[in-house]
Amino acid sequence: MPSLRNSDLARRDLQVVWHPCTQMRDHETLPMIPIRNGQGVWLEDYEGKRYLDAISSWWVNLFGHANPRINARIREQLEQLEHVIFAGFTHQPAIEVAERLRVLTPSGLSRCFFADNGSAAVEVAVKMSFHYWRNMGQPQKQRFITLGNSYHGETLGALAVGNVELYKSIYQPLLMDVITVPSPDCYGREAGETWEAYSRHRFTLMEEALERHAGEVAAVIVEPLVQCAGNMRMYHPVYLELLREACDRHQVLLIADEIAVGFGRTGTMFACEQAGIRPDLMCLSKGLTGGYLPLSAVLTTEPIYQAFYDEYTRLNAFLHSHSYTGNPLACAAALATLEIFATEPVIERNRTLARTLSELIAPLADHPRVGEVRQHGMIAAVEMARDKRSREPFDWRERRGLTVYRHALERGVLLRPVGNVVYFMPPYVVDEDQLRLMVEVAREGIDKATCD
Repeated sequence: MPSLRNSDLARRDLQVVWHPCTQMRDHETLPMIPIRNGQGVWLEDYEGKRYLDAISSWWVNLFGHANPRINARIREQLEQLEHVIFAGFTHQPAIEVAERLRVLTPSGLSRCFFADNGSAAVEVAVKMSFHYWRNMGQPQKQRFITLGNSYHGETLGALAVGNVELYKSIYQPLLMDVITVPSPDCYGREAGETWEAYSRHRFTLMEEALERHAGEVAAVIVEPLVQCAGNMRMYHPVYLELLREACDRHQVLLIADEIAVGFGRTGTMFACEQAGIRPDLMCLSKGLTGGYLPLSAVLTTEPIYQAFYDEYTRLNAFLHSHSYTGNPLACAAALATLEIFATEPVIERNRTLARTLSELIAPLADHPRVGEVRQHGMIAAVEMARDKRSREPFDWRERRGLTVYRHALERGVLLRPVGNVVYFMPPYVVDEDQLRLMVEVAREGIDKATCD
């Protein structure tokens, strides 16, 4: 059998596949890259070229590609049970995942509802919080407060409670109406103003919205600390502290979307820990299975669970479902992932890696076309700007990030900028030399993208 070539597979792909988040016409000039295998932080194409996965394959891979512990756990599960209906039936892997998440997440999140992916988890949390107030005799509480520049997924409910116009604007006629509060994104702070001071100042806008709308609001939904798809913009944990207190005072539920920032990405197991708070509902996915299989979970409290626990004829049950809910193979991957956290010093090692990454990216702050360098743990971002002092952005139509992406591929690194923001979110098995390569290639790409 003849060996497969990149060009042959790319041609076949473009005849039949429609890729996500892609203007397919770009691939008339931008070659599709078929990947044959992965090992650790590396991906390899069909002609032997390797690419350092600096973005964890869309933020999902925690412990490297083809991780032997996760491989073995899935292989073992495959020989026992691949799937079973999760209504009226259960299985050990799902039970153990729920038990472990109950221990790992902030105290009081005692119930675990499984879904298939991040967007599905947000749909569950939105529906659950709406339905909770109905069951509690307050059906008027049916609106949601969200932050400007937020992103929570692309199914219709998740899209509605997000605010990245690139994804949302075309579908606006299909979406429910939400209340949007300006983001605490610290990129907008004045010179000399601290992240904490700016985040406190911005919270007054949320307080005003809660005072005005609390009687009709079911929940506030936020991405703790980092608005990832919203150009990796970041804010201080004090905002979450203030938000938790205000939600309690106004009797509004708090949904924490930890899909991208959970499982050690920001320097703690969950970003909410840095504010010392517990949300009413926490959405988890992406790194939950170490990047292997689709699985998500919504963790919530006993009072919310009890609001649905009733006689069947009262029709208070939560009837949301997915065919692959609690899939045993995905749960096996999740268990292996959680066992790595339990048996290895992952968070401590990440903090060391984050310090190294911080030192490596610090010189980029002096680049004449960089508006800011920012970081929360293992998420770091470099924002390109036309004017450094005013932070005037480059026109999005110039696609400066695409220039960085192309250059990085040539150099064997997978970087996928969000607009004008070059970011790093590598697997936790990355080493110092690989971090250095990532940053070096990013600097070269930024030079090339901004040289006019």
